[in-house]
Amino acid sequence: MGMGLLLATGCERGEHPGNVGKVAPEFAVNDGVTSVDLNKLRGKVVVLNLWASWCAPCVEELPSLLEMQRELPDVAVVGVSIDEDDTAYRRFLVRHQVDFLTVRDPSQSVNKLYGTVQIPETYVIDRQGVLRRKFVSAQDWTSPEIVNFLKKL
Repeated sequence: MGMGLLLATGCERGEHPGNVGKVAPEFAVNDGVTSVDLNKLRGKVVVLNLWASWCAPCVEELPSLLEMQRELPDVAVVGVSIDEDDTAYRRFLVRHQVDFLTVRDPSQSVNKLYGTVQIPETYVIDRQGVLRRKFVSAQDWTSPEIVNFLKKL
């Protein structure tokens, strides 16, 4: 079942596709307002979205990411923004009504950990903390293919 799905979607691009199937790199980030500790999310399916407020494809996929979070409340959507300007970042969250957990990581420590070179990049981590999928570029997070994949985890 899984093989046909992967072949049909072709999402395994980028420098580190070898990470899929391995335990996701652990991280804890605190931006002074919010903190995210991947360890504390064990037991949930995590959709880790690496983004920035000035990145057009990131903004483009945001409405569907917010919608998917509403449709699948058991899935923990976690945003890690590489914004350097805290004020611009906070304004963006309010303007776009971002209600999932998101943290600002201007040093790009999480991006470096995951080998992310272009954003948006999104990693799906299963309940056991294993990296199951990597998406490069903007996605429609409400597509039946993605929603069904997440529901099965």
